[in-house]
Amino acid sequence: MTQARLMDGTALARRIVEDTARRAAELTARTGVVPCLATVLVGEDPASVTYVRMKQNRCRKAGITSRHVALPASTSTAELVGTLRELSADPTVHGILLQHPVGDHVDERAAFEAIAPEKDVDGVTFASFATMSFGLPGFVSCTPGGILRLLDEYGVELAGKRAVVVGRSAILGKPVGMLLLARDATVTYCHSRTRDLSAAVREADIVVAAVGRPRLLRGQDIKPGAVVIDAGYNAGNVGDVDFDSAVERASLITPVPGGVGPMTIATLLEQTVTAAEAAAGGLAAA
Repeated sequence: MTQARLMDGTALARRIVEDTARRAAELTARTGVVPCLATVLVGEDPASVTYVRMKQNRCRKAGITSRHVALPASTSTAELVGTLRELSADPTVHGILLQHPVGDHVDERAAFEAIAPEKDVDGVTFASFATMSFGLPGFVSCTPGGILRLLDEYGVELAGKRAVVVGRSAILGKPVGMLLLARDATVTYCHSRTRDLSAAVREADIVVAAVGRPRLLRGQDIKPGAVVIDAGYNAGNVGDVDFDSAVERASLITPVPGGVGPMTIATLLEQTVTAAEAAAGGLAAA
């Protein structure tokens, strides 16, 4: 039996970061502007601390300045909103990333909306979701944007294909469905209340698993020849798809790790440089 071809997010992300570093260097040489990404972390969640450190390291490799704002776990919504508004008003900051989760006592949506749209390089605001939904210029949610880049890299035709998105989060499931719809795929959203999930997934030419439940989807759920994007990441480097059984049915599949994850960070860095270029262009015009 022929196994699925692996979609190498690590290799594609490396090329994107290399191009991003070139653009950052050109921008700095031409204008003196050094792209800057501000990361904001509430509390000391170990996974979040690791993610932020990883993003800071990647920033350095791409010629992007990283400014980290560490806030105590007791930070209130008002205090967090104030911090994000200050960063939004700072002309030396071009992109803002609020690492989540932020704690149950914080209104995460209010915090996201305190980020200026032109600095929302993580694609989490209402404004970014609207531009994604209407196909207008703007920043995409990083993981969905990275998924679309992977699909393009492997020549996956989206128009007319049936895509099933398992998960409906505001920064992954919902926006990836809108991006697929904008490319003329026929999109079905599935979630915890979906009846007979397996039957819905078996109809899909393209499956995006983004629900955060380890090995939820198994090989028998996958239509032979389908493209499987596993955007889940669970303890033990396990995705939302049972890789060993799905690889026997799919035509293309993302590994975990090494598939979607690297593309998320690459998209974040790329959009930060795009934001810096836009800001420098505005300064030149003024």
